[in-house]
Amino acid sequence: MENKDLVNLLVRKKYITSERIKEAFLSVDRGNFVRENLRDMAYYDEPLPIGYKQTISAPSIVAVMITLLNVEPSNKILEIGTGSGYNACLLAALGKKVYTIERIPELRKQALENLKKCKHREKVVSLLGDGSKGYPPEAPYDRILVTCGAPDIPQPLIRQLAEGGRMVIPVGSMMFQELYIIEKKNSEIKKKIWGDVAFVPMIGTYGHRWA
Repeated sequence: MENKDLVNLLVRKKYITSERIKEAFLSVDRGNFVRENLRDMAYYDEPLPIGYKQTISAPSIVAVMITLLNVEPSNKILEIGTGSGYNACLLAALGKKVYTIERIPELRKQALENLKKCKHREKVVSLLGDGSKGYPPEAPYDRILVTCGAPDIPQPLIRQLAEGGRMVIPVGSMMFQELYIIEKKNSEIKKKIWGDVAFVPMIGTYGHRWA
C-alpha cells in the first residue's frame, strides 16, 4: 500500500469530505511519521505506537479532528501534543503557521527528524513544554488542536483562543473522552460534542497529574 491508498480509503469512508483536506493528506506521507519497524502498517487505518507510551492516531480520527477544526489558509494554529509530527505537518498544509508543543524531549527530537521530510516544515514551530498551559507568546490562535485527553478544558487554552476561533479537544478520563468543538464568539464559549474517543492522557498543570 501507499499513502494515496490510505487517502482513497478515507475518502470512500467519508472521513475526508473536502478537496482541501484530501490534498493535505496526499501531500503528507504517513509513512514518514511511523517507526521503521512499523512502516508496513503505516497506510492502515490504525493507531500505532511511537514510544514513551504515546501513539500516532488512526488516520480516520485525525481526518475527523482536522475537518472539525475547519482550518483556513490565514489561520495561526496551536497544537498540543506533537507526537510524531504528523498532525502538525497536515495542519501546516492547511494553515499559515503551526506552533506545536511536546512535553517529552525524546519525542520532540523524533518529530523534528520526521518533519525534515515534510514539504510544509517551514510553517511549523516545534516547542518543548507543558502543553496544558498553551503558548502565550504567540497568542491568540485562530485554531487550537489538542491531541491528548484533558480532564477539563484548560483555561489557558480558552484565553489563548482568538475571538471567532475554534478548538477541538478530547475531554474526559485518562482512557476515554468525548471530543469537544469549542468556539469563542462575542467573548462567549460555545461547546458541542462530536462523539466518544480514546486518546492518551494530557499530562501537565491543567491536565492529569500522572499516567
